[in-house]
Amino acid sequence: MSTQTSAMRQLALIQMLAGAVILGTNGLMVRFAGVGATVSAFWRMFLAALLLAALVQWRHGWQRLPRAAWGWIAAAALAFAMDLWMWHRSILLVGPGLSTLLGNAQVFFMVLAGALFFGERISPRFLAGVLLAMLGLWLLLAGDWQQQGSDYRWGVIFGLGTGLAYALYNISIKRVQSESAKTLTRMPVEQILCLAAFGSAAALALMAQAEGTSLALPDWQSFAILLALAAFGHCLSWGLISRAIAVLPVALVGLLLLVQPTVAYVLDVLLGLANPGSRQWAGLALTLLGIFIAGLKPRLRSMSKTKVERSRLQSG
Repeated sequence: MSTQTSAMRQLALIQMLAGAVILGTNGLMVRFAGVGATVSAFWRMFLAALLLAALVQWRHGWQRLPRAAWGWIAAAALAFAMDLWMWHRSILLVGPGLSTLLGNAQVFFMVLAGALFFGERISPRFLAGVLLAMLGLWLLLAGDWQQQGSDYRWGVIFGLGTGLAYALYNISIKRVQSESAKTLTRMPVEQILCLAAFGSAAALALMAQAEGTSLALPDWQSFAILLALAAFGHCLSWGLISRAIAVLPVALVGLLLLVQPTVAYVLDVLLGLANPGSRQWAGLALTLLGIFIAGLKPRLRSMSKTKVERSRLQSG
């Protein structure tokens, strides 16, 4: 592996982890905003779109998007609208930590998509790490399904549905970047995220209208919290993650995003919103161990492959 490639990969890993940590705080901001699920989702995306539009205009100016990429932009916008529609409801029903944990069932869908659509080879060690991480997440889930009420069960269902929509969004963003890379001028990440955010906001506005829900905010405090959610929880976090997605394998991206629910759960504990026992702490430890084990393998395999190629060139 060349020094430049290694440096790019290390930077992408740092960006991915930083973005995932920031995402881990989003559930709390949704909860403290004091508005309904669809309302908070709409304002998050609408404000994020405005901020990203200003950033694009200031840094790069608007560039022409390849025709083939528009379909993937639409897919990303719809997927993220559904993601937030379900996730924000799950947050209000079962709490920020648990809903974020459930949403990160996306790792299974990301691994599957990486193998089916991007030709990524999944090693047994990687799969073992994923299974270990998911076992840890399962141990973290408090309460028994049969003993909880319908709100809890719907919160779990919405949380798992979020995972599927979450994975579709990540995959669509990666495809947009792939299509734009085929042109002479590579599309800035901020512009891709901006277009997807405007599309998501439009879809959520239609959802609110169908529900008969007003998008008006009750006070300036709610607006301030949602603005912070848009600026940091979406623009900054997804800016970092989208740059990393262009470099890292899809499956590894899905796995590293498991840092998000870990952060969310720890914040719940620190703020007194969760009271974990030994089972929950064991689940947290297993999740981190699974991330570590599976995260090592792609780099080692890539390094080994590079050494073999070098040996062939030298022998030739």
